[in-house]
Amino acid sequence: MPNAQPQSVDGFVSAPDGLKLHYIEYGSTLDPGTPVVCLPGLARSAEDFAPLARALAFESPTRRRVLALDYRGRGLSEYDRDWNNYNLAIENADILAVLAATEVSRAIVIGTSRGGLHAMTLAAVRPALLHATVLNDIGPIVEPLGLLRIKGYVGKLPAPRDIDEAVEILKSAMSAHFTGLSDEEWRIYARTTFVEKNGKLVTRYDPRLTKTLDAITPDMPRIDLWPQFEALAQRPVLVIRGENSDVLSDRTFVEMQQRCATCEGYVAPGQGHAPLLVDAPTIARIAAFVASVG
Repeated sequence: MPNAQPQSVDGFVSAPDGLKLHYIEYGSTLDPGTPVVCLPGLARSAEDFAPLARALAFESPTRRRVLALDYRGRGLSEYDRDWNNYNLAIENADILAVLAATEVSRAIVIGTSRGGLHAMTLAAVRPALLHATVLNDIGPIVEPLGLLRIKGYVGKLPAPRDIDEAVEILKSAMSAHFTGLSDEEWRIYARTTFVEKNGKLVTRYDPRLTKTLDAITPDMPRIDLWPQFEALAQRPVLVIRGENSDVLSDRTFVEMQQRCATCEGYVAPGQGHAPLLVDAPTIARIAAFVASVG
């Protein structure tokens, strides 16, 4: 009997420099809702968005096309020979190349951490693209202590022997920040962090990505992107903050809503940086926001 469950499909596009970029597509160009584009965090992949993407594409009253992107050097996108190309400017050009190839001219953008920085950049370089935005645990002020913690684990996690050990590794590194995850959510976290290659579990990114974090130091200048946020906030915005986040402070979270009349906020209980977007309440909150803006 054929599988009637709606399926996702993998797509590949050439970057401006010819590198092969991967994305996952849910839904169809014929779906009536405004398309959604999902942009992951620094060392994360398109797989992070699978539960949310399925809910938005197939389970909401209005069906819509959802694209989840892999940056170069992550997921199934090709690794770059030059790690210096793992930067925001080149990745932003890659995003625009994928959207041009897939004929997405206007979208609701969901950006987790680095993905939110890309959304703010798009607001400056391609404002007509943004119909609305969801910022997942990122804002115009990025806390240095959170960045230092990220630098401390990206590329440094041990290689697990199996998925159970992967869960234990993540719990050891992240349980102080993710205090509210169920056993199944920890397993989802492990499965989206590691992938099997040649019989071994490895992380889903080019190990040389760690070199891009060398500039993060205790005395680095504070990242301040209020102008970019205010450009993005000309359209509806939902800001999600992990209750235990050390990247998006509660002070910045509140100020974002105070500065922008179109900005809504949601706190993901028991989660740190960045909320996994796999629990039912968070998915429901994002789905309600997406439905409200079209």
